[in-house]
Amino acid sequence: YSLRDHRSNQTAVPEGLLWFNFVMSSPEIASLSWGQMKVKGCSTMYKDCKVWPGGSRTWDWRETGTNHSPGVQPADLEEIVKKGVKTVVIGRGMSEALQVPASTVDYLKKNGIDVLVLQTEKAVAEYNSLAAQGVKVGGVFHSTC
Repeated sequence: YSLRDHRSNQTAVPEGLLWFNFVMSSPEIASLSWGQMKVKGCSTMYKDCKVWPGGSRTWDWRETGTNHSPGVQPADLEEIVKKGVKTVVIGRGMSEALQVPASTVDYLKKNGIDVLVLQTEKAVAEYNSLAAQGVKVGGVFHSTC
């Protein structure tokens, strides 16, 4: 089927054909327990993970020198910010041992991104709720202390 109308040499859209932009949705976090997270559609079992519209991966603290204190660094979030998210959810761990310095929150706000910092179980619930609403949401989640 050609989109070209040969009589007028104009590009035509066939009646009933819908044009739309497909936006990757943020994957649901399917399960969370101490030291284990599962992202829907991914076979990997994560300890800590990063999620964004269209994907997820292990959040390896060694990449940026992250530790419980001083905590989550802007470098931990750059990859997610580059995915064009509107909201970032940070899960601080089951007992909230992972710190989130003001400089990290400021980094997100300066990029026009809303940020939620919560205990991990609450963070996952909030993230899943936003993802289900179609929000371009990303997150980093710590699944132990």
